[in-house]
Amino acid sequence: MLDTIKADIERLIAAYEREKGRNASLSAALEESRREAATCKKKIEELNKEIEKLKLQTVFTGSSADNEAAKKKVDKMIRELDRCIALMEA
Repeated sequence: MLDTIKADIERLIAAYEREKGRNASLSAALEESRREAATCKKKIEELNKEIEKLKLQTVFTGSSADNEAAKKKVDKMIRELDRCIALMEA
């Protein structure tokens, strides 16, 4: 009976240690995800500002070549925004 209790206690201690390690791993992953989300939010803000600048620039430029280049750049920024949003949602 004493051996059974001792074995149960050892199993509980081993389970506790496993869960403690798992918790530490998950906490580290959560922190990394939070840092990545903050980075993406900052990038989104920067890209939104750049988009607004490009929109204003496009209004003041009359060249269709410039408009096409600005459109391509805005499209690229939108794709980057979409990627960051997808990372934040993951």
